[in-house]
Amino acid sequence: MKSILKNQFQHIFKCLSIPVVFVLFAFSEAKANYFRSDNPDSSSIEGRWDMTIDLAGKAVPSWFEVTHSGLHTLIGEFVGTGGSARPVSKVNFTGGKMSFSIPPQWEEGNDLSVEGTLYGDSLAGTIVFPDGKNHSWTAVRAPSLLNEREPVWGKPVRLFDGTDLKGWHTLGENQWKAENGILRSPKTGSNLISDKTFKDFKLHIEFRYPKGSNSGVYLRGRYEVQIEDSHGSEPWKNQLGAVYGFIPPSYIVVKQAGEWQTYDITLSGRMVTIIANGKTIICNREIPGITGGAMNSKEGEPGPLMIQGDHGPIDYRNIVITEAK
Repeated sequence: MKSILKNQFQHIFKCLSIPVVFVLFAFSEAKANYFRSDNPDSSSIEGRWDMTIDLAGKAVPSWFEVTHSGLHTLIGEFVGTGGSARPVSKVNFTGGKMSFSIPPQWEEGNDLSVEGTLYGDSLAGTIVFPDGKNHSWTAVRAPSLLNEREPVWGKPVRLFDGTDLKGWHTLGENQWKAENGILRSPKTGSNLISDKTFKDFKLHIEFRYPKGSNSGVYLRGRYEVQIEDSHGSEPWKNQLGAVYGFIPPSYIVVKQAGEWQTYDITLSGRMVTIIANGKTIICNREIPGITGGAMNSKEGEPGPLMIQGDHGPIDYRNIVITEAK
């Protein structure tokens, strides 16, 4: 346990400090003041939005961001009910009404279209999926999650004791099992969710997958750190070590399929540092919003650790979490 903590601290101190975040944030805000638009209220739609889609009575999370480009154009980024973040080439906004369209990603059919109306710090509207089905949605401004102070860490706690699934549950039929100290999903099935929720924490977790398999670790149940058989590939925001769809790893440090690998992850507010197989691959970067497959879009709340089990066989062990006090 001590070696795990020492490894994390040695790498974290090499990363950018939190005060830098405030400087960059202030600079970004200053630039926004220079944005001139033919539509005087365009700045009111700018920012990040935590979105919830009503799919036949089921609340499904989504997310989008609106920013300006040049003098007169609004652009954005969108995360749907699945898949990765997608660019939005133009966001229309006039008289309190917004709209945009993007091509299908993993879906089949026509463009995905979103339209809504701004009501103060909330939005509501309709979304038409590529299959032509129409659903209502609401959105609220996403919290900044900025921490003014460095975290003070508590004691490490093992979330998996190697003998049973106590402290975990699934939302569907369970295929997970404890076997010889290993948390194992032998086939595609349900995601595994910790009973306990967390805010800011450090996580050590070890994993192993067969050739071609895929999994992921969702921090607070909302931000996926990708696990995939990516040996021999270039750094990419959808490969092993990435915050899925948002932040690519600086290096590919992937081992061969069948070998045990490690993540040491620190999450404080939106800021994440990821050490993979002993090397820092993401250093104090901001996670913009939820990733595809998130449990919900309530970013201001603590959330569980969720382990993806619906993309192929996967093994885990030595799951240790250290919460901020």
